[in-house]
Amino acid sequence: MAHEKKHELHSGGNCICPKCETKVGHKAGMPCSEEICPKCGAKMLREGSEHHLAFLEKKNKKK
Repeated sequence: MAHEKKHELHSGGNCICPKCETKVGHKAGMPCSEEICPKCGAKMLREGSEHHLAFLEKKNKKK
C-alpha cells in the first residue's frame, strides 16, 4: 500500500529560512524544502510546519 502524505497547512502561508528568517510566499504544489532562500541560499521550511516548530524548539533550548 502506498504511503499518502497528509498536508494540514493547505495553500497560502510562507516559507521561512531557518538561518536568516527571510520569508517568501509559499508556492502551491512546491514544498518549501525545495525552495532556496534568496538571501543566504539555505533550504527553507514551511512556516508553522512540524519541521519549523521542531527547529524553533531546538533553537530556544540553546538559549
